[in-house]
Amino acid sequence: MYTLFLLAGGFVLLVYGAGFLVDNASSMAARRKNSDIAIGNIVGSNIFNMFLVLGVSSVITPVMVNPRTNIDLMVNMVASLLLFIFIFTGKGRSINRIEGMLFTMLFISYIVFLLVYR
Repeated sequence: MYTLFLLAGGFVLLVYGAGFLVDNASSMAARRKNSDIAIGNIVGSNIFNMFLVLGVSSVITPVMVNPRTNIDLMVNMVASLLLFIFIFTGKGRSINRIEGMLFTMLFISYIVFLLVYR
């Protein structure tokens, strides 16, 4: 049991460490006005997580999808659609401050929803 706890803790640290690197690289790129790198880094990380991590996990053991996760999938699809719309309809293929604030508010709303209803 103790070994399983340590293994789970190691995976949590690995995930947060990898997330920190992606966030740090994206924020540095955004500060240096390299929005293509910032957006590509975030989208690439999400694609990697969805396909490789989920694919490898499914190869090891079947991944059962709980119907409660449908809201998570919908939020992911809406966020992806909004990102696509914001990038390809604005000036210079970038996300402006208002769109960034909208993403931040949606994220906070989603976290509050998860804390209240789950």
